Amino acid sequence: MKMTFKQIVLSAGLISSLTALAGNEDRVGSAGASQLLVNPWARSSAIGDASYANSNGLEATYMNIAGLAFTDKTQLKYNFSNWMGSAGIAMNGAGLAQRISDSEVFSVSVQSMNYGDIPITTVANPEGNIGFFSPRFNIFSVGYAKEFSSSIYGGINFKVISESISNLKANGIAIDAGIRYVSGEQDQLKFGITLKNVGPVMRYKGDGLAQQVTYVSTGYNASLEERSATFELPSLLGIGASYDFIFNESNKLNLAMGFTANSFMKDQYRVGLDYGVSKDNMAFNLRAGFCYEDGMFNEETKSSAFSGPSAGFSIDALVGDNQNALGLEYAARFAGVFGTIHTIGATISLK
Repeated sequence: MKMTFKQIVLSAGLISSLTALAGNEDRVGSAGASQLLVNPWARSSAIGDASYANSNGLEATYMNIAGLAFTDKTQLKYNFSNWMGSAGIAMNGAGLAQRISDSEVFSVSVQSMNYGDIPITTVANPEGNIGFFSPRFNIFSVGYAKEFSSSIYGGINFKVISESISNLKANGIAIDAGIRYVSGEQDQLKFGITLKNVGPVMRYKGDGLAQQVTYVSTGYNASLEERSATFELPSLLGIGASYDFIFNESNKLNLAMGFTANSFMKDQYRVGLDYGVSKDNMAFNLRAGFCYEDGMFNEETKSSAFSGPSAGFSIDALVGDNQNALGLEYAARFAGVFGTIHTIGATISLK
């Protein structure tokens, strides 16, 4: 088992060498499909996205797909966020995870961002009053995770990206892959590594790139179609560790730490705490987290609205003869000038 863990560490080093451009400040804002960097789930968001090593079930489809292997039998989840505070952007996340064997779990999930109706303006009509357009960004994911041993878990997540802005569209694909290592007498020590958003470049296409022109010399009209530039996906490498401080059967504190090596923005350091208390068939968890990046306290040098504090809680109840779990979750992400991002949702776990 020690040799296997060494192989994981060596693999992590190899992946790190392949992401030599990570944390390059000069590339900030040059990638597209930034919705791939947005966590739609409340529980992992509340601890600052620090849970590369300990997110389980559908929460792991964003953090580290290897954690999907910890799904009991069937899990259903829906979360809603008012993205960027009062900006009027609605974000929805929904998913289904299903165990298909003693060691394998399959998932499907969708994340959508609706920007609402935006007035159309032109040079001739700067005030609008000529209609609206509604940008929509969607991510459809299919995940698979497997328990290779009592200590080694791995998974892969395939994503289809769809963006539409008025009469322009862009489509792409991306892959996530992750590994988790579990140790300790009570499995209280965990390590995780994930490589996310790896895929080919994307390009916008559509009638919106066509332009009508009139040749002065002849008076003839013609339609010219411009070619949009391609853009890369915001790939990243996430590394994390977590430890469970088990006080007794009813009280547990989890400490999670994570490091995100970004290809198109500054690197980020994350820490999160999750305190859980249970009694009878009820459980309550209180969470808090913080994401740090260099220059984050200066609005001129801050490269991401995702850095800063976060907090949240969840309430779970076991019901029925099978002790199925019904849970409600909430998270608040404090995004500076963008206000507070609230995420609320529900999770059903069948056993």
